[in-house]
Amino acid sequence: MKVDVTILTEAQYVQPEKTDWYIDQVLLEDRLVMEALERKGHSVQKKDWADPTMDWGQTKLAIFRTTWDYFHRFPEFKQWIDSAGQQTTFVNTKEQILWNIDKHYMADLEKAGVRIVTSDFRQSKNAASYGSLVDWCSHVGGEQWVLKPTISGAARHTYKLNASNIAEHETIYRELLAQEDMMLQPFQYNIEKEGELSLMVMNGQYTHAIRKMAKVGDFRVQDDFGGSVHHHQASAEEIAFAQAAVAACELAPMYARVDMIKDNQGELALGELELIEPELWFREHPAAADVLAEGVEQLLGKL
Repeated sequence: MKVDVTILTEAQYVQPEKTDWYIDQVLLEDRLVMEALERKGHSVQKKDWADPTMDWGQTKLAIFRTTWDYFHRFPEFKQWIDSAGQQTTFVNTKEQILWNIDKHYMADLEKAGVRIVTSDFRQSKNAASYGSLVDWCSHVGGEQWVLKPTISGAARHTYKLNASNIAEHETIYRELLAQEDMMLQPFQYNIEKEGELSLMVMNGQYTHAIRKMAKVGDFRVQDDFGGSVHHHQASAEEIAFAQAAVAACELAPMYARVDMIKDNQGELALGELELIEPELWFREHPAAADVLAEGVEQLLGKL
């Protein structure tokens, strides 16, 4: 019998034999979404996106939740999206996922009027034509920079650069650029003092927000690197910014996490718009799972 909704995760979060505080949080968040959907009367299951035994034609919808290994297995993930996307309906949509995977989408949003953290891109296919990393930093301007791949997550190959360490990153920069597109941004100093805000938008509705802070001496806000999460009461300006960023998408996403900071000019700027598998901190505001479930129910009614 066809299942209404499949929650997409990675293998380690399906039925872990051992857990820790982090895995417990992951399981809680997925459970909140599943229970919200079940309260609507829908059948729900949780599956590893790479499960070779899964018949994707036997689920009406598949919601991306915790597929956090995809950027380590991108060729396989891309092939799976193409295949499974022909058998079921993705939430967010296949088109949105493919667009949002690569951070070139930031340039699209900037063209649509969204203020973004200044970003410059280099394409792997043109690697031989580019100058040195020092030249690139000089072109972008500033005194410190952040270098990272355009397809990444959890701060994979994310490097903070300054005049004293650029040269030592030349080799890794060249190795990465030979394989994948890269991006360079001026370092945003306010992130050390004020952190990064994440505002959640479910089914077009702002639901809640959190502030992520890096540990002292670091700039990465992810908990993998000692970052911490704090409840945040979003201002009207921040909510309007988040909603404008979501509205700038060509298709309205079912869920979005809008990451923003105060940039070096003191203005709100988009750090990332997460439409694939963002941590959405339902544990901070469980009612947001019900807002998401309402949108999913409306979508199921159209299938």
